[in-house]
Amino acid sequence: MARIKVAIPHHIHFTASIPVRVTDLNYGNHLGNDALLSILHEARMQLLGHFGWSELTIGGASMIMADVAIEYKGEGFYGDVLSIKMAFDDISKYGFDITYHVLNQQNKEVARAKTGMLCFDYQNRKLIALPDEVKAKIETKA
Repeated sequence: MARIKVAIPHHIHFTASIPVRVTDLNYGNHLGNDALLSILHEARMQLLGHFGWSELTIGGASMIMADVAIEYKGEGFYGDVLSIKMAFDDISKYGFDITYHVLNQQNKEVARAKTGMLCFDYQNRKLIALPDEVKAKIETKA
């Protein structure tokens, strides 16, 4: 069976630190897949906020998630503080990917993930081009 592989670029635009809460655990007493996706969402909001943006206001556009891929590499446990290293990657006419490299406080890899984000006009319900000012900021490798 083929497995998803998420490539992590060498550059980093922002790192978020997010603790694993007791409510993030599943019946295996480790970080649940649904909770990890929520943690990635929080990390993405911090990344966008770092640049003065949100998912609804990014250079005159809004964002919509087109896809997500998660490659689990290890377990996360209650009390872990996850370091989530994020980068903008694969920039296109309509959007970009955000990659997430998730590590625990011992620098052990927990997961690799990526979300495909597209620029969207919610009023007209259609894709729009990535604003030039956003493209200029995210093309800069940190």
